[in-house]
Amino acid sequence: MVVQTKWLFVGIIIICLVQIKLNLDSEEMCACIHCMAGSKEDPWFLERYKNLVPKLLSRQNSEFSPNTQKWWEQLQGGSSEKNYSAVVETLFSLFPDEEHYSDAGPHRCRTCAVVGNSGNLEGSHYGPLIDAHDFVIRMNKAPTAGFEKDVGSKTTHHAIYPESAVDMDNSTHLVLVPFKILDLEWLISVFTTKHITRTYTGVKSTVQADMDKVMILHPEFMRYVYEVWLQKQGKYPSTGFIMLVLSLHICDQVNVFGFGASKDGNWHHYYDKRYHQHLNTGVHRGSAEYNITLKLHQKNKIQMYKGW
Repeated sequence: MVVQTKWLFVGIIIICLVQIKLNLDSEEMCACIHCMAGSKEDPWFLERYKNLVPKLLSRQNSEFSPNTQKWWEQLQGGSSEKNYSAVVETLFSLFPDEEHYSDAGPHRCRTCAVVGNSGNLEGSHYGPLIDAHDFVIRMNKAPTAGFEKDVGSKTTHHAIYPESAVDMDNSTHLVLVPFKILDLEWLISVFTTKHITRTYTGVKSTVQADMDKVMILHPEFMRYVYEVWLQKQGKYPSTGFIMLVLSLHICDQVNVFGFGASKDGNWHHYYDKRYHQHLNTGVHRGSAEYNITLKLHQKNKIQMYKGW
């Protein structure tokens, strides 16, 4: 009797452990055929995929780690005398202060299109395919008017910094990628006093966008992309690569359009006819970013559409 009770107890423990394991797995999986969070079998991906890194800034997570503080100050050319805490307080008195995209689970299948600005989109006819995604993420200028057949017309998230700002409609989330405290102050200014008209160059003093849809990328996430994904190559990652990595963390399936050169080897924007046969990405390591994007495609973590 004692032996039977013992094994019954052991059996109950095993069942409970299995149930816990199933519950944990179900929280990580999704309703898609292939899930980003289900990539446990790939050591290369696991080394880089850190889902606990804060993605979007809020009051609650606004305090930086010392390493991020140092890295962010270096981007600004040294320590800033401006009161970061006061800027954050003003930010979230204007814009939503809430947690976003923590809804991953077995019933969600969120498809995302990350749309770069490469000339390889010309003549691609990807427009309807891009627009069919739940999220369509664009970066910097990224005009759609007149290019709908190739790039689509839908934009749910538009990532900018002051020097690349554009107007957007009320269906689009403005996602600020802040490389300096002044970028945060500029965001406040464009919706209030409109007094900031210059950073290191002239910038828009006002931006048409829905204040209730404003999001701010966390500098901690930017450093994570730079150090973990790019292994500190270049000075900092491009906006496009940052948003690609962000999509891996907020989407279940990711398709990438408009990254890399055209089939002729030219590097140019689909809206800019000036061709650049030799890649010049300035402070970014464009070749490193492209190679990682290609590797994600080869490992079936994303689907990459090259336009040719």
